Amino acid sequence: MVQGRHDSLRKCDFSSGKWVYDQTYPLYDAATCPYLTTRVTCRKNGRPDSDYEKWRWKPHGCNIPRFDALEFLGRMRRKRIMLVGDSIMRNQWESLVCLVESVVPTDRKTVTYAGPTMAFHALDFETSIEFCWAPLLVELKKGPGNKRILHLDLIEENAKYWRNADVLVFDSAHWWTHSDKWTSWDFLMEGKHVAWDMNRMVAYQRGLRTWAKWIDLNLDPRQSRVIFRSMSPRHNRDNGWKCYKQREPLEYASHPHVPEEMMVLKGVLKRMRFPVYLQDITTMSALRKDGHPSVYTQAGGDKAVKQHETNHGSADCSHWCLPGVPDIWNEMLNAML
Repeated sequence: MVQGRHDSLRKCDFSSGKWVYDQTYPLYDAATCPYLTTRVTCRKNGRPDSDYEKWRWKPHGCNIPRFDALEFLGRMRRKRIMLVGDSIMRNQWESLVCLVESVVPTDRKTVTYAGPTMAFHALDFETSIEFCWAPLLVELKKGPGNKRILHLDLIEENAKYWRNADVLVFDSAHWWTHSDKWTSWDFLMEGKHVAWDMNRMVAYQRGLRTWAKWIDLNLDPRQSRVIFRSMSPRHNRDNGWKCYKQREPLEYASHPHVPEEMMVLKGVLKRMRFPVYLQDITTMSALRKDGHPSVYTQAGGDKAVKQHETNHGSADCSHWCLPGVPDIWNEMLNAML
């Protein structure tokens, strides 16, 4: 029976399915998980509805097993799981830690910090769930005159933290596509060549190729599993949606939009020797415009609501409320593993 379940999961396209309302969700209580940052605890910040916590993802060809913290920790005994990327990957790390922490006694868990990494340790399982801040994967350094230089061909300063991890989950997209006003770098370098500007997708491809080369040269597929999570969609004004006051998922995307970043990423993964699994969460998450913090990113959300309604406030339509959508990404990750 177990073999049958594994076979059906192996053949299943997780990315194609629908959101199903399920009263038995969420899988943890935000009030009792001490690892959540304020910006994602939407109900505590005054969000009046909670249905966004109760949707699970049902792929068309199978069921994603419900997350079982003890089973997960048992399988990950003596292993390091590391999530690498930007603040949305940090969002996912908080979710994964909250999914497991309730089964670990208070005196048998701890969080440690080192450089750009933070790690949750379940001591009795000798398991660590880690987050490494590397939003562009390649190196972003300060140069003369405090200018930010993006080195498209350098990665070791970040990658040295990834060695010896048993499971690596990467994401990198948002920082490559910030608009001119919020651009992440002042200029780019490749070897001795300096570019003041470059097509964003060309730069993204070159950065990803540097990452892919490092993975191919430094990791052993018999010892490490590598998963690349696709781009988390933004529901801000730029693409015509606002997430404020959204209460339920869309049933389907009228024009399923495949971001350019996805095409670039797939092209790079295809040329790698190391078997990297693509976790495609883009289309499923695009249906969840109800899942963002919107104006509820800090305590005293009422003030933010008033500001927003008089058009002076801003809404966060990029990150996700927790409990919420990233929990489902982690259920999918668990099934992939």
